Amino acid sequence: MPTFIVSGTPGTGKSTVCKALLQHYDTGIHLPVDDFREFVVSGMAHPVPEWTPETSRQFLLARQAVGKVAMLYHLVGFAVAIDDVLGPGDEKAFDLHLAPHKILLRADLEVVLERNRQRSNKHFDTRILEGVITDLHAIQDVEAHLLHGWHVIDTTHLTVFETVMAIRAATQA
Repeated sequence: MPTFIVSGTPGTGKSTVCKALLQHYDTGIHLPVDDFREFVVSGMAHPVPEWTPETSRQFLLARQAVGKVAMLYHLVGFAVAIDDVLGPGDEKAFDLHLAPHKILLRADLEVVLERNRQRSNKHFDTRILEGVITDLHAIQDVEAHLLHGWHVIDTTHLTVFETVMAIRAATQA
């Protein structure tokens, strides 16, 4: 079964796409890194409004935990979809002993900002992410992702179904 790492700025639809993608397999598990980070009960280091060394440490711990869970499920035949915001090369933190399909979801900034405004799957006001989304979108290096073996899917005009079909086509080629 395949393992996917799906990245993109907040609001690009990573979680929605992962869940839809996994519907194409008999068994599949979605592993959002943010969910693992939220298991921290005391001392959570949030990335907004400020990224600190403790934020970096907690992201690394969450990515290592996700990598271990991903391997456990992969080894018993599950399709796995990890969802996180990653730069090229950051996927090494998962320490996966397999070659995952690396997917970068990318859309025009205004589309991502509008998707962020419309989402209801967060327990906080998503407007606080607009500055982060804008900054991450500006520094996201698509060429570097491509050089690191990522499939870049422009979702600006795609539905979730069309995005899943684009991922399947890219990773089966």
